[in-house]
Amino acid sequence: MRFNKKIALLAGVAALSMAGAASAQDKVGACLITKTDTNPFFAKMKEGAIAAAGENGIELSTYAGKIDGDVETQVAAIETCMASGAKGILITPSDSRALAPAIEAARGAGALVIALDTPFEPADTADATFATDNFKAGEMIGQWAKETLGDKAADAKIAFLDLNPSQVSVDYLRDQGFMQGFGIDIKEPTKIGDEDDARIVGHDVTDGNEDGGRTAMENLLQQNPDINVVYTINEPAAAGAYEALKSVGKAEQAVIVSIDGGCPGVKNVKDGVIGATSMQFPLLMASEGIKAIKAFADSGAKPANSEGLDFFNTGVTLVTDKPAAGIDSITSDEALKQCWG
Repeated sequence: MRFNKKIALLAGVAALSMAGAASAQDKVGACLITKTDTNPFFAKMKEGAIAAAGENGIELSTYAGKIDGDVETQVAAIETCMASGAKGILITPSDSRALAPAIEAARGAGALVIALDTPFEPADTADATFATDNFKAGEMIGQWAKETLGDKAADAKIAFLDLNPSQVSVDYLRDQGFMQGFGIDIKEPTKIGDEDDARIVGHDVTDGNEDGGRTAMENLLQQNPDINVVYTINEPAAAGAYEALKSVGKAEQAVIVSIDGGCPGVKNVKDGVIGATSMQFPLLMASEGIKAIKAFADSGAKPANSEGLDFFNTGVTLVTDKPAAGIDSITSDEALKQCWG
């Protein structure tokens, strides 16, 4: 791919620029690179980073891909950050594998690189990861869906609305987590679509947005009009799935579950559009990332992982107005006091 040709040049150019920045004694520079700037999740992340940068004397530059999966724009942003002498880079990688060479070049030039939300593969491609336990987030909504269906779970007809064809870590972790929670046998943990459970109608991709969710749901309904459980990668995709079901008079037949915890999604829980969602805390990811860059600039210290994990866990909470036995959750009214976007 074209961006790979740039990587060999970046380390040398960035080594000079980073050295120049180190001697300039200006404000510490940092970058936030998100997958897009349209998803409320990343908008809240940006808000948290900007606020924390102001509090910590960090000069922050922000960048975003055009769509989820836009690797080239993220590589170009990394290149710009390196050339400017940024001390740290916070990034939600659009592709947790393809970006590895660019990240290695940035780290080689002396920048602290922290993945937010989506871990790299392997995780130690970056210096640290601040994220939701995405597998746990998926597992929680899977458990809730199974308990909510009761005996009907044995004959469920399940649609999976995933992210994109790249099957990045956040995508398969949530997907496979749901499967474990629902009681579906997982085959290859990093691969989506290799299962043999007859309850699975199919998988389709959404690009994490409402239009994609609507189209994916329409496609899967053509395969089986009796779908009664819908797993979605995030709440915009869930909103699209609901619209597709509603348009054919099937909104009441399916339980929709999701992950995010944005205010629009929490309101959809309150309105009965989404049955349950796992709430994330993007503002915390970003603000803690900025603090880590500040500590690294001051002392060279790098952030530590949460105990027993290969990332720093920023937490997850199940939100539903239909609590299930044995599963901790909060109501939509409680979640509206904590949500974002």
